[in-house]
Amino acid sequence: MVRVICLVIGYVFGLFQTAYFYGKAHGIDIREHGSGNAGTTNTLRVLGTKAGLIVFAGDCLKCMAAVWLVRLLFGGTYHNIIYLLCLYTGAGAILGHNYPFYLKFKGGKGIAATAGMVLSFHPWFILTGVLLFFVPFFTLHYVSLGSLLVYAGLMIQLVVFGQNGWLFQEMTQGQLIEMYIVFGCLLVMAYWKHRENIKRLLQGKERKTYLTKKNKVETEGKE
Repeated sequence: MVRVICLVIGYVFGLFQTAYFYGKAHGIDIREHGSGNAGTTNTLRVLGTKAGLIVFAGDCLKCMAAVWLVRLLFGGTYHNIIYLLCLYTGAGAILGHNYPFYLKFKGGKGIAATAGMVLSFHPWFILTGVLLFFVPFFTLHYVSLGSLLVYAGLMIQLVVFGQNGWLFQEMTQGQLIEMYIVFGCLLVMAYWKHRENIKRLLQGKERKTYLTKKNKVETEGKE
């Protein structure tokens, strides 16, 4: 039952669609512009770097807040499986972000929310996420590639750490497997949400993203 509660808590927090509300505050529905995605990358391309950073922060913080709340509520009672509960909470937040019921289940792709989950999960996972995202982003300027690499890398790290007893020592093998399955489902969802990006990457047609005015110029030229 506690797992369901954590999932619901995460989903409720995930419903705060930062890109949608920011866009509305500036007179547009972000889902009707650019790629149609209510997330950081599309906001950055359509409204600029400042807007993109604000949306990223909002989507990241909502997941972090949900995880912090779960730690506060259940950290003492369920200390042995708190990482598993945090993962369920993060999964709920990502689901709420990707599929908000009040927007006809049309949200984002969950990468900023995933970043929030990683930041609030354990420090060992932060470095992996940062390296796997920012190295390909600043060298090739593909947000999608960095996002996909992050999920693959974190999945591998989770299993390696779990099976070698480097973390989660209080969890049973069954609980570890449950944790792998939950994150595996998030990985599959992320790759599914990025299926068009994957096609474009393979074809060499994926759009590049910059943290400069150059980004907006190139985007306007392609829309």
